[in-house]
Amino acid sequence: MPQSHDPDEQRQDTNWPEKPRILARRSVARSRLFHIESLDLRFSNGEERTFERLTGSDHGAVMIVAMPDPEHVLLIREYAAGFEDYVLTLPKGLVDPGEDIITAANRELMEECGFGARRIEPLVELSLAPNYMRHRMQVLLASDLYPKRLPGDEPEPMIVETHAIEDLQDLLAREDFHEARAIAALYIARDRLRATEDSHRLW
Repeated sequence: MPQSHDPDEQRQDTNWPEKPRILARRSVARSRLFHIESLDLRFSNGEERTFERLTGSDHGAVMIVAMPDPEHVLLIREYAAGFEDYVLTLPKGLVDPGEDIITAANRELMEECGFGARRIEPLVELSLAPNYMRHRMQVLLASDLYPKRLPGDEPEPMIVETHAIEDLQDLLAREDFHEARAIAALYIARDRLRATEDSHRLW
């Protein structure tokens, strides 16, 4: 029987505590990209605390593991303002209004890597620092690629590199590859590909 991915349904089947009650919600700061909220919470034991969080896009975001062939994956090199340096990561971006995650992933792949994909399948949903950020990233596996370039909003062209998906240890040894979501996405994609290959061997 498949497991439920609904947190509220899972909470009913476990010994999870009752969720805190939100007493007040305030906007602390807002910029072009970010919105900081303050939440006054009362926990089930009566304790009250104030938390601040960075809210995410209501439309979500996507990260793409794009495979130009069965052994390799496309990575991009882009400037990361948080580190004031260039980093190696997977193509990613926000889901635009009116898009589903498949359409958004294909668009971002065309904008950042110059490829479209005839086959795109969801892999997993990831979060980042959930104590402080309401941000979810949908990871998708893209294959059967074809050349297709769309104009994007990047300030400079992305440098696209091809790496063997089985050589993740070599990637982890690099100083410019350290984004946790990209690392998790590659391991999950690699394991999915291995499982698919093993099932084909059984037949």
